[in-house]
Amino acid sequence: MSKWKELIDNQEVLEEEFVEQFEKPPMYTVILLNDDYTPMDFVIDVLCRFFNMNSDKATDVMLEIHYKGKGRCGTFTSEIAETKVEQVNQYALENEHPLQCTMEKA
Repeated sequence: MSKWKELIDNQEVLEEEFVEQFEKPPMYTVILLNDDYTPMDFVIDVLCRFFNMNSDKATDVMLEIHYKGKGRCGTFTSEIAETKVEQVNQYALENEHPLQCTMEKA
């Protein structure tokens, strides 16, 4: 009986060590900033294209950006957030809009 208890205790210790080794990665929120020149339709296009939002959700976020100065597009791991920020900023530049996308730790 004590052998079983020892095996169970060892298993619990191993499971705890395993969980501690693999912590969740830090998350980052991608944010769009308001400006006076980027058309609202373009912001909606960006939200649908890069953040897979439907038009209703994209419109809600666009209005948040418009009235509050910035809006959250989603929360991602650092690599995905960095990629989305780069993609959005490049897309805005290619379309000659001053829209700015940033990220901050969630």
